Amino acid sequence: MRAKNTEQLEMELVSAKKELFNLRFQNATNQLNNTARIKEVRKNIARIQTVLTQKAAQ
Repeated sequence: MRAKNTEQLEMELVSAKKELFNLRFQNATNQLNNTARIKEVRKNIARIQTVLTQKAAQ
């Protein structure tokens, strides 16, 4: 993940946030089978934000 540039990371962040929104919506309407996916996506968002912060500090 650290090998990617800032633009790629920001695009991944946007898509992960969209996915999280969709997962939360499915969960609210009882259509989500794998609720653990929400946790995975949240952690992935945190990883991306961490790398972006580190790149901005350099």
